[in-house]
Amino acid sequence: MPAFESTQFTVWLLQALCAAFLAILFLQSGLDKVVDWKGNLGWLTGHFAKSPLRGVVPLMLGVITLLELSSGASSAAGVVALVFTGSAFLAFLGALLSAVSLVCLFFGQRMAKDYAGAGGLVPYFLLALAALYFTRQG
Repeated sequence: MPAFESTQFTVWLLQALCAAFLAILFLQSGLDKVVDWKGNLGWLTGHFAKSPLRGVVPLMLGVITLLELSSGASSAAGVVALVFTGSAFLAFLGALLSAVSLVCLFFGQRMAKDYAGAGGLVPYFLLALAALYFTRQG
């Protein structure tokens, strides 16, 4: 961790806060899918019932669950690495996986014609893009 007085502290703080936010977002979402697989599968089956993706809902749920857990775990590990070593590599990886996860979620929402749900993902995607940028600084 850089000294508070240094200009690098602000970059480090942005890296850590973005990584922490993405860790919370994706660990909670991914773990919810694991804990309540049946409930999530039932809801998503209905959500995609009239879309071209209706036949692959279980596969999509599995893929997005793995992506979310990977995003969250990498971001959490990124926070730890930033605090103890100052390295932003794992935070960058977490931000990258988060952005990919959000693109997948956005695609699904658009295919299901849930335009409001797709729009709700935009701020998270912008945060993931900012995290990608910040973790390459310094």
